[in-house]
Parts: sequence; C-alpha cells; structure tokens
Amino acid sequence: MTKPADEILALRDEIRHHDHQYYVLAEPDITDGQYDKLYKRLQQLEAEHPELDSPDSPTHRVGGAPIEGFQTVPHRSPMLSIDNTYTEDEVREFDARMKKLLEDEQIDYVVELKIDGVAVSLTYEKGLLTQALTRGDGENGDDITSNIRTLKDVPLKLLTKKPPERLEVRGEVYMTNQGLAHLNKQLEAAGDRVLKNARNGTAGSLKLLDPRLCAQRPLRFFAHSVGQDAALTAKRHTEFLKTVAEFGLRPTPFVESYPSIEAALEACNRWIERTHELDFEIDGLVIKVDRFDQRKRLGYTAKSPRWVIAYKFEKYEAITKVLDVRLQVGKSGALTPVAYLEPVEIAGTTVQHASLHNFDEIERKDIRIGDTIVVEKAGKIIPHVVRVEEHKRTGKEKKIERPTHCPVCGSEVEKDPRSPRIICISPECPAQLKEKLRFYASRGAMDIEGLGDKLIEQLADSKMVKRFADLYHLKLDQLMELERMGKKSAENLLAGIEASKERDLACLLCGLGIPHVGSRVSEVLAGHFGDMESLAKASVEDLTQVNEIGEIIAQSVQHFLSNPLGKETIESLAEAGVNMKSLTASDRPAEQKLVGKTLVVTGTLVKYARDEIERLIALHGGRPASSVSKKTDYLIAGEKAGSKLDKAKELGVKVLTEDDFEKLLG
Repeated sequence: MTKPADEILALRDEIRHHDHQYYVLAEPDITDGQYDKLYKRLQQLEAEHPELDSPDSPTHRVGGAPIEGFQTVPHRSPMLSIDNTYTEDEVREFDARMKKLLEDEQIDYVVELKIDGVAVSLTYEKGLLTQALTRGDGENGDDITSNIRTLKDVPLKLLTKKPPERLEVRGEVYMTNQGLAHLNKQLEAAGDRVLKNARNGTAGSLKLLDPRLCAQRPLRFFAHSVGQDAALTAKRHTEFLKTVAEFGLRPTPFVESYPSIEAALEACNRWIERTHELDFEIDGLVIKVDRFDQRKRLGYTAKSPRWVIAYKFEKYEAITKVLDVRLQVGKSGALTPVAYLEPVEIAGTTVQHASLHNFDEIERKDIRIGDTIVVEKAGKIIPHVVRVEEHKRTGKEKKIERPTHCPVCGSEVEKDPRSPRIICISPECPAQLKEKLRFYASRGAMDIEGLGDKLIEQLADSKMVKRFADLYHLKLDQLMELERMGKKSAENLLAGIEASKERDLACLLCGLGIPHVGSRVSEVLAGHFGDMESLAKASVEDLTQVNEIGEIIAQSVQHFLSNPLGKETIESLAEAGVNMKSLTASDRPAEQKLVGKTLVVTGTLVKYARDEIERLIALHGGRPASSVSKKTDYLIAGEKAGSKLDKAKELGVKVLTEDDFEKLLG
C-alpha cells in the first residue's frame, strides 16, 4: 500500500507537470475534471497529514490572511532602466557604440517583445520560490511574494533535479487583452469600477493586500533576463531562455538571434506590423547583445546597461463601435475582413476603418458587429482592434460568419493550410488582378508613372489587361477609348510603361508579389544572383546559402519561379522587353573566381570600403559572411585585425591581404 508521504509527493509532481502543460506550454494533456480530482485528493491528504505540509505545494498558491502592507526590500543587484529610442538611426548609433567597444568582434543581437506590464524579480533558492520583488526605484522594491505565488505559470518549485543554489529571474507580469475584457465584465456585474487598460489592471492587482483576491485576477508572467549572477552554464541570452523554460518558467516568446543590426531592425519592424496577432500589449521591441561575455565587457552606465536598447513606438487608443464588417480581396486572393467604425479621432486623424486581418483573429477576440471596441494605432501602422469591451454588450450584437464565396467574383473560397487566411482560388478574379497591378506599378516596385487606381480599374474591367505583360502591349488608340483619357495622358502613360522596362531586377522581383519577398529581400536576391535565369535555377538549398534568406523565403521564391504560372509570368515579361538583370550585372566578370567560396573581411582596409569589397565578392560569385567558421574559405585581413584573424589561423583558414585578394580575382 502506498504511503501517504509518497502519494503526496507524487501528486505534487503530477500537478506541477499539468500546471506547466496548461499555463506555460498551452498543451493540456488531461481534462479539467481529471485535474480537479488530483487537486482535491492532494488537499485531502495534506489535511489528514499536516506534518507533511510543504510551502512549495500547489495547494498553497492561494491561501493565508490578507497582509497589512508590502515590505520594501533592497535588490541584490539594481534593476536598471533601459535606454529608449523611437528611430532606426538611433538604433544604428547604438550598434556603432557596440562595435567601437567590441572592436572587430561578431555581435549577435536578440530581439524581444517589450511587454507592457509590471517588472518583477523572482528569487529561487535550492529550487524553491522564496521572494518576489517589484522593480520599485531600481534599488529597492516591494515584496509581493504572496501575490506572485498565486500565478499559475510561476512555479513554486523549479522543474529540475539539480537547481542552482540561487537563481534570480527577472521578467514581466502582465494581463492579456482577453483576460482584461472578461475581468471587466465580472467587475461590471459586481458593480465595481472597470479597469482602463491591461497594464493598470496588472499593477493594481499586484498591489492587492489580499492574495485571495489577486488569485482571481488573470495575471501571467514572462521571464526575460537573469538578475544577480547565477551558476548557469548558459553563455548566451538565447541559451538562458531555454534553460528557464526547462525549469518550468515561461520565457518571453518569439525571441531570435540576428547577426547584424539591420537584420534585427527588420525583425523589429515586422513585429510592429504584427502587434494585432498578440493577445497582450507591447510598447516596442528590446534589442540586446546575445553573448554574456560581451555584455560583461560592455558593462553599465549609472542608469542602464550599455548592451541593450528599447526601440519603442507611440501608441494611441480610442473607444468606438463596429458598424459593419466587409471583405477586401488582396493580390494573393486572401480575403481580409475590414471593420467599418463609428468615426473616432486617434492621434490627430479620424479613423473609420480597421483591419481585422483574418477570421481566426475575429473568433479569438470575439468581435461582433455592434460591439464597443478599443482600437489602437501604433506609429504609422494602420489601426487594429485591441479588445472588445464585453461589459458594454446589449445582446443585440451580431456574430461575423466566415465566408464561403468570394465577394467579388462569387467563386468558392478555401482555407490556406499554411496560414489563417481564407483565399479566393479563382485565377480569373478581377479583384486579385487589380491589387496585383497596383502593387506592380507602385513606387517601391516598377514605379509606372500615370498608372493610378482608377485607370487600373478600367484596364482590368475592360479586359485590356489580364496579366502584367499585357501592360507592355497597350496601344495609344486603345487607351484613348477609356473614360477621361486624352491623347496627352495616354502618351504619358505609355512612356511610363516603357520606362519601367529598364527597372532593376530587384524592382521586378518586388513587383511580382512573391509571398515573403519585399524590397529588402528583392535587393539581396538580385545582388547575389545578378539575373532572373540564375535565380530561377537556384534550389531551396542554394537560396538559403544567401545571407538573410531563410527557409520560408527560399521555398516561396523557388515555388513561384518553378510553377507553370510563375514561369509564364516571367517568360511573358521577358518577351515584352522587361529587364531581367541586376543593374550591377554588367560589372560581373565573365569568369567568376569565387563561386561557392565564403569570405570574411576584418580590420581596417586601405583600398576599399567594407561594402565595396563585399560587393566585389558577390560580383565574383562569392558569399560575404560576417563571422569565421570551418566553412570560411578566405579571410581578408586589413590593419588592426583582431579576434577573427586569430580564429582564422586557429581553424587553418587562408588569410589574404587586399593585394592577395586582387591577385585572386585576376
């Protein structure tokens, strides 16, 4: 027969496992009823055997009498603030400072979401949660241990057999937007004042003197950094986050490492456009040096660490109503639901529309026609719906149904298996053609002067243009038949179309509308391959060898250029006389001496600027890289070459001077 002590220990471990599955991984593997049965059995055993009680038991998440007040406690190491910036140029200046202080070293940056919550510090001793402090003034914080213990995604005991003697983890307590909406509904029903926003709700909840009340608030926690040095084996921030995840804490999500500040900035800007996907508030992105040894050498100023900067954006909110929801058809056939709003002023502009992005998001946020909503505008990004004010519902709101047919052409629609999008699959859909033409003619792509929205509508509706190449076969007399089209306007348009034939390959690649291929990726591909023929021959593996090109982009490019429709598009444009080469292609030598070779440049060069020599490497078929590894073929070393030169010698990589490099090219 199992001893009570053994059963209690087994139940605690099992419940901790299920808490971690549910609250941290969002992958529950038992039902709520099964969980409740385990929990009640543990409560029963602990009541029958009080001598076996333990402070880390899951049953102690909520309990104890209200406290009289919070004790102020000094931090073991200061919780410093982070320098902020709102511009890309200032982020680049931060990178320049890092490079100056870490001369000639590869610097990898991590990008994190800047959660708009309350900063706290958790201390574990021998694996047990012993203290939780607010940031306070950075030197001292309030002891909120009793309230933090109520958060189900904060383990009372680390999930490891060999915990460090002491571990201080810092992170953010926050509230999801949906959690706030449900909480406000409960507060309204109870006659209490509703909360203005998630951050205020979080701060107020942590200040509650009764932990039983705090336990009723939907608070969550993300770990984002290490406090006082702990005996961890992690050498990088990314490794540290994996470690705390193994310990049972929720690390801040979507963190990736990038080899340059430009790649990090691109990631930041992608996230600013994707804030609508998150169910919690962010007010920017945090860029950190990944390696801990580099951080240690960079050190701190009196106010903040030197190795981190927050790239923030202004956010503005307003409350309005959803009057209607209509569908827009994009160039890829994706149906985008757009909310038509009661006009409201946000940051000096009148907002009447907000993208709802997709139907998964509508269902996640439970948006209905007639709902009172909070709408947000962040920086230059179009407004999006933050949450529904559920407590203001009257019961007359109307659910938004998923479409079964395209609102423009009437064709059946399909769910994209790789994304939440619903797509019109008809290749004849006029709405798709119009959006494709608009994008193709836009300034960032083929820049066709005179080809505006109204003219595109006429060209598509009249069937004069059914594909990109048809633009290049338009005649003067055809155009003059169109509404409000005079001879001079028609001649100007034809001149603009003719001029677009000479655009760079990068402009064409961007204008084709290949998924995941924007202006930057187009420039990288055009610069590396030089012409469409070489690009079309590249395999997914070849494409991923190009700096900045990942697996998803590579698959998308290869799929477009190898499928019949993509091939026909390129062939018809080439026949029409559209340029298929990079404008730098004329500089390419007939014999490329560096094909398949990887080269790294280090130190101060005399004859070339860094970007010039890297362009030469690419023109001769080579791959410029930023760090030395076993795959490096040559290191070009200028004056004051440092650690990269040492590593190249250690690995047996051939080292070249600038003169050696020129001789190699012949």
